[in-house]
Amino acid sequence: MHRLSSRTLIIVMLLSGVIFAQSQSEESLGNVARINRAQQKAQQAAGTMPKVITNQDLPAGPAESPESSASEPMTMVSGVKKPDSYADRQLSHRLLAEQRAGQQWKQRIQEQESRIADLQARIDRVNASIHTSVGTAQYDTPVNRDQAIQSERLAMLQQMLDQQKRRLSMMEDAARHAGMGQ
Repeated sequence: MHRLSSRTLIIVMLLSGVIFAQSQSEESLGNVARINRAQQKAQQAAGTMPKVITNQDLPAGPAESPESSASEPMTMVSGVKKPDSYADRQLSHRLLAEQRAGQQWKQRIQEQESRIADLQARIDRVNASIHTSVGTAQYDTPVNRDQAIQSERLAMLQQMLDQQKRRLSMMEDAARHAGMGQ
């Protein structure tokens, strides 16, 4: 019991010593404020006080440039007039990007159309195999198990075809909204 209390006493003394050492090594808030005020007074005396800009100093809206017109693209940035070739380059980059986007839309739509054509060809082959085994098209119900499987496969392929057609329609609408004129 005596050992436990002496250990506890030693731990408490060590912790209080650490806390006391930390409080002695740190500056108080009052000292920091005094040092800061002294630095500000020295800067004011030297005339090197930094300018502080607040929200009240900023204008409420964007400043209008008197020499720019609505039909002319903005060529003034930070008060420096850019050469006209800069605007021409920007326009050509934008046109190239639009052209690439148009080519990408066209390629995606063509790929989707080829998927649809492939599915339609597969449906036609399955449909033809069902009708040739029955002999005539007047029999709508499957005669045997293989024909039943082929009918299920045909229904699944038709669902896939309908889904791909809806996807193509959505792609064409998205291309029109993007200004591609599909």
